[in-house]
Amino acid sequence: METKQIKNLDNIKKLSALYFNTLKRANDEKEIYTAEIKFINYYELGCVIKNMLQLCILVIDQETHKISEKEKKQSINVGLILELVMQLFPLDEFEFLDEINDLVQTEI
Repeated sequence: METKQIKNLDNIKKLSALYFNTLKRANDEKEIYTAEIKFINYYELGCVIKNMLQLCILVIDQETHKISEKEKKQSINVGLILELVMQLFPLDEFEFLDEINDLVQTEI
């Protein structure tokens, strides 16, 4: 029984090394993690930040927001914001949870 538990623990450690990719420890601190977001250049980063701020302003108060007339006519690039969200979505971690669930189900 004990060797089976050790084997399962080893399997979980191997799986976690394969699948836990979204968050990385920040400077070897136990409670702080970072997530990497990829941009083509500074302009794209600026566009994402601007679009996120505009979206927040519009959500908070659609009538009295302080966006200039020029910016009111420009649309918010929702696709750019969704691309950023996709980078943050921890799909590998969800796949890992499926693997753990399979391991647990075979134990029952």
